Amino acid sequence: MNYKVIINIPISNNEVPELRELVGWGRRDTDFPTLFERCNFWAGVRDKNNKLIAFGYVCGMGLEHGYMEDIMVHPKYQGKGIGVKLVKELLRESERFGLGIVTVTYEENKKNFYKKCGFTIGSGGVWQSYK
Repeated sequence: MNYKVIINIPISNNEVPELRELVGWGRRDTDFPTLFERCNFWAGVRDKNNKLIAFGYVCGMGLEHGYMEDIMVHPKYQGKGIGVKLVKELLRESERFGLGIVTVTYEENKKNFYKKCGFTIGSGGVWQSYK
């Protein structure tokens, strides 16, 4: 099946938390719909049954620099190139939006994935509050 990445695809509030749970992340139900109101744009992919199987977004201040986050693909659909298509479409939209720089953080085992998507691999740090 040819999976189509759609920018700002209509998504109900429970769909992303359900996908987050399927990939092994916390649901963060309270983030939605606020995330859709605050991010610059998002993208998603649906299967033939119209179920959300991939999601990601780019946020920032609308200046030159944006931040890509929450790139996820349903475990059943991983390894089919959907994630790469999703990231590349988000990067194309970033250019259309006027972003010249997009950063992303990831776990070490995802380094080759992001390199394949066109990112320059570097080092950095992440701070997280553990309230």
